Amino acid sequence: MDLIALIEQAERTHELTKEQIIALLNNAAINETLFAAADRVRRLYVGDEVHLRGLIEFSNTCGQNCLYCGLRRDNENVVRYHLKPDEIVALAEKAKEYGYQTVVLQSGESHVYSLVEMTEVIRRIKALGLAITLSVGEKETAEYQAYKIAGADRYLLRIETTDRELYRNMDPDMSWENRRRCLADLKQLGFEVGTGCLVGLPGQTVESLAEDILFFKEIDADMIGIGPFIPNPDTPLSKEKGGDFTLSLKVMALVRLLLPDVNIPATTAMESLKENGRILALQSGANVVMPNVTEGDYRRFYALYPGKICVNDTPGHCRMCISGKIEGMGRKVAADQGFRRKSS
Repeated sequence: MDLIALIEQAERTHELTKEQIIALLNNAAINETLFAAADRVRRLYVGDEVHLRGLIEFSNTCGQNCLYCGLRRDNENVVRYHLKPDEIVALAEKAKEYGYQTVVLQSGESHVYSLVEMTEVIRRIKALGLAITLSVGEKETAEYQAYKIAGADRYLLRIETTDRELYRNMDPDMSWENRRRCLADLKQLGFEVGTGCLVGLPGQTVESLAEDILFFKEIDADMIGIGPFIPNPDTPLSKEKGGDFTLSLKVMALVRLLLPDVNIPATTAMESLKENGRILALQSGANVVMPNVTEGDYRRFYALYPGKICVNDTPGHCRMCISGKIEGMGRKVAADQGFRRKSS
């Protein structure tokens, strides 16, 4: 199999079979060719501008018990918190002052906030002129609809793995089918839908990663986040090896080749694993960065995994730092809200 020709084919047609994806993931010799092709596709379809989303981690309370996550329900070493609605809105106001056009409201999956509280927060933030991405987990269809009516634009719900057996092992008491139902509901309701996967979960295969990539294409996801699994010492997977940065970058690059016009973040986990990991991701197909605008100790308490970058920084410093890095690459920060522009 001519792997260089395969990359050229993917760059031209944006199509690959599962077997072809596996072959590319298994071969290290083509890495730089793959990354360069993904970067060219990124430039052609979404341009050189990098979209910044201000991340507000407003609660770390979670009712799920995923084995890989530091926020899991049974982790008693986490200092739990949830911000009051006024505090969430105040952070969004500051995000706007820093120049963000979009905020991402992220929390653990819980019922700490009522539907009335959440929709009021969304309405108040929407009145600021900001685009709103929600990342608050699995909900009933009617709740998603209420979020949309209140003004939410996007919804991020990572599938983490499309391998049903691995999903059952990693996410006890959760249903892969319900996760899939949520993604379908969100799409039908008119959200821009984000999803993604972890790379390096115990028991994960290259075959399942290939299926993840094809799943993103099948559902026509609008945003796709790829990050390496980083073991948390306060979880049952504390002794596991963890994900590989380069393999994560390859999965992300292949996503760009197959879904050329989607938004792909250079994830925080990438840089937590490798110095300047977000810059390398931006050079390999990514076009979005989500700097944290949460303040104080809350950054530290939102402990998904160890070594998370920027936990001691201020929101202002994060904004200035990433902007400088982007400009140092010869790219610039986008001035618009960064909705997906589907190619014909």
